[in-house]
Amino acid sequence: MGPNSSAIDIDTPEAAKAAATALLGGPVHQVSRQHGGGNNRLYRVDAADGRRYALKTYLQRPGDDRDRLGAEFGGLTFLRAQGVNRQVPRAVARDPERHCALFGWVEGDAVGYPTPRDLFEALCFVLDLYRLAQQPDAKLLPLASEACLSGGDLARQIDTRLDRLLAIEDDRLRPFLIDSFAPVYKTQCDLAMAQYQEHGMDFAQPLAQFDLTLSPSDFGFHNAIRRGDGRLVFVDFEYFGWDDPVKLVADFLLHPGMSLNVEMRRRFRRGAAAVFGGDHHFDARLRAQFPLYILRWCLILLNEFLPERWLGRDYAGVHRDRVTALNNQLAKAMAMLRQIDDANYEVFEND
Repeated sequence: MGPNSSAIDIDTPEAAKAAATALLGGPVHQVSRQHGGGNNRLYRVDAADGRRYALKTYLQRPGDDRDRLGAEFGGLTFLRAQGVNRQVPRAVARDPERHCALFGWVEGDAVGYPTPRDLFEALCFVLDLYRLAQQPDAKLLPLASEACLSGGDLARQIDTRLDRLLAIEDDRLRPFLIDSFAPVYKTQCDLAMAQYQEHGMDFAQPLAQFDLTLSPSDFGFHNAIRRGDGRLVFVDFEYFGWDDPVKLVADFLLHPGMSLNVEMRRRFRRGAAAVFGGDHHFDARLRAQFPLYILRWCLILLNEFLPERWLGRDYAGVHRDRVTALNNQLAKAMAMLRQIDDANYEVFEND
């Protein structure tokens, strides 16, 4: 179902008010557009009874069959049913035909500068997810979006992203991918496979179910809200599901939307090693795959070059000059590639 085939085109506060009224089954006093993510629209809903909700609409991109609405609503419903109430929003109601859902409103501020206490809360949440992965109902949950259950999965995702970007005729992009990115990728992939062999692991073999965890798959302080009491609520579960703990940890450490200093990154890595201590190959997998995740993030930064991704940004109301945006993203990808050795050192040195 395409973005314009839903029963209501939720592109105005008036249309959002009608959708929220239908979902609540009661009157709505006011609806106001908020700053949301890069692939959705977010509205604050003030109900007539004084309660507040968040109405989220999801763009269905051509060729993307991921059920982001279902993943988020189902994941939050599962977590709340398991007693994880304070750390995540409440899933209230959804309308798949209209590609929208209603959640409890979380009042608070963005986490601009995370503190050691914030890091502790994040690790506690990671522990909750790992613990809840053992619950029988968790088996009904899907794989996380772009889950990487083996080193081979990670390499194939990099290959796919690289091929899609190489298909774009752009005089700035292609030289970087061919002359700079590709040689580093080959070297790091060979090193990762050698490390797997050294530790008796199979680069192509998917992990067993008991080695997986539940993951938001876009986890970090960029997707957290600080309440008035200082505690954090984690939001944005559009890609929630089963995944290798290594991917959760690597993405947390590398996400460009966060600013973690060296000590915070090392502290999170050590804390995660304690959480996943029952997995005897966790640390070896993380060390082997970490440079590949850096390379994967280089390509993620270049998503703006893909026409369908720019459509998503436009849908979400992120209006920027495209030439400037592409130049900025390419510069970020170049910087991340240059820092691959430093990033690896910062996370693992002295441990």
